[in-house]
Amino acid sequence: MGNSVSTLIIPVESQVRELDAKILLSCVAAERGFPVIMGSRAYVHFELALIPRGVYLAKSMRSLSNTMFRIVRQLGHEIVAWEEEALVHPPAETYFTLRLSPTTIKNVSHVFAWGQENVDLLRQYPALPANMPIHITGNPRGDILRAEMRPYFETEVQRLRNLHGNFILINTNFSDVNPFIGSIGLFQPEKKREGKACRGQSGIGMSRAFAEGLWDHKQAILRDFTQLIPALERAFPDLNIVVRPHPSENHEIYHDIAAQCERVAVTSEGNVIPWLLAAKTMVHNGCTTGLEAYVLGVPAISYLATFNEYYDYDFQGLPTRLSHQCFNFEELKDSLTRILAGELGTAAGEEREALIKYYLAAQDGPLACERIVDILEVSGYGRSKPPAKPLRTYAQGWMLATLKAMATKLNMRRPGPNRLAYHDHRFPQISVPEIEQRIARFGKLLNRFGTIRVEQHSKHLFWIRRLNTQ
Repeated sequence: MGNSVSTLIIPVESQVRELDAKILLSCVAAERGFPVIMGSRAYVHFELALIPRGVYLAKSMRSLSNTMFRIVRQLGHEIVAWEEEALVHPPAETYFTLRLSPTTIKNVSHVFAWGQENVDLLRQYPALPANMPIHITGNPRGDILRAEMRPYFETEVQRLRNLHGNFILINTNFSDVNPFIGSIGLFQPEKKREGKACRGQSGIGMSRAFAEGLWDHKQAILRDFTQLIPALERAFPDLNIVVRPHPSENHEIYHDIAAQCERVAVTSEGNVIPWLLAAKTMVHNGCTTGLEAYVLGVPAISYLATFNEYYDYDFQGLPTRLSHQCFNFEELKDSLTRILAGELGTAAGEEREALIKYYLAAQDGPLACERIVDILEVSGYGRSKPPAKPLRTYAQGWMLATLKAMATKLNMRRPGPNRLAYHDHRFPQISVPEIEQRIARFGKLLNRFGTIRVEQHSKHLFWIRRLNTQ
C-alpha cells in the first residue's frame, strides 16, 4: 500500500460507548496499511473536505444523515456502514422508518452486520438496494466484550472497586424522555404544532401513536427508577449504589436523588465495561448493557415494575430476555440478595445462548475488526482511493460541507442548552498520549500494534497510521 490507499474515516459520536472499540478497529486497519482519521463525528464533518479521499464508516443510515451522506459522496469518499442500534430495535415496520432511509442507504457501498438477526432484518427492508452487500462481521464493540479482552480493563476495574467498594450498578436509558438537550428526545414539549408537541430527534421516523405510547411508557419507567434508587440504598445498607445515566440523558434528576442519599454516586465516566466487571450486579430496563453484562458473565436484572409487552419485549426485548426479570421491588430485592449471596449467577439457558449467537457474531475466531478490514481489502480500498468526482460535483460538495459546518458551529454556540455542551459531554477533550496509552494496552494484550503511531490532525481528530504509512 502507498499513497493511493484509501483513507479510513472513523467518526465517534459517543466517546464512552464507542472510542475503545474504534481505536481497536483503527489499529487493525492501520496495521494493514490504511491511514485512519478517527475522532469526533461533528469535527470529522467539519474537516471532511480536507481529508484525502477514502472510506467513511457510518454508524447509522437514518434520514437525518441524508444531507451528510450526499456531501460525503460528492467529495469523492465512499460510505460503508453498520447500524449502531441493531441489537435493540423496535418491530420492523417502526425500525425501517426510524433507522433507515431510502435516500441514505443508496449511498452505502457495504453494510457490516452485527449478526444474522441484523441481516434478516435488513433484508426485509423494502427500499434495500438490489445486491447490497451485507457482511456478517460482528462489531468492534463486540470484540471488546470477548473474554481475551478482559485484561484491557483490569486496571480500571480495580480502580473502580477501590473507589466505590462493593456496589450495585444501575444503568438508565431514558434519553427519550429525559434528554440532555430537549431537541434530542422523543418530543419537544416547548414546541407545538396544531396543539401537539413537535417530534424530537429520537422520534423522527416513528408514528405518532408509537412515539406517544413509548413516551408514556418511558416516563413511567423513569418514575420507577427514581423511586428505586433510594429504595435500594435503604434495602442494602452494606452496599453502595452507582447510577450510570445514558450518555444522551440529563443527569440532573439523578444528582438530585443522590444529594438526598448517603451512598449513591452518579457518573457517566468511561466505558461501561469496567463498571460492569467491577459491580456486584447491574439493574437496567431494556438497556444494551443488559446484553453486554450477559456476554461478560455479570448477573443483570431487568426491572419491569411498569410492564408493557409490546415495548418491553417487542422493542427492547433482547437485553431483557438475557437478564433476570423482576416485576416489583420485592422480586428485585430477593434476586439481588441471591446474587450477592452467590446463589444466583448470570441468566442462563439454551434459549439465551441461541439468542446471543443469532444477534452477535464474532464471539470467537477472528475479531470483528479483522473481518471488517478483510472486506475493505477485498473491495479494493487497500489498493486505491475511490475515483475522483467531476470538478463540478466536488465543488458542490465542498460548498455544502462548508456551509453545513458553518451552520452547525453557529448552532453549537446558541445561548441556553446548546449542542456544543452536548458535544463536549459526549466527546470530551482527549489527547494524543491518552490514545497512545489505550493503543499500548491493546498492543500488550494482543502482542501487536508496535508500529502504530498517533498524530493530532486537528481539534478532536487524530491520524492513526503505521509508521511507514504516509
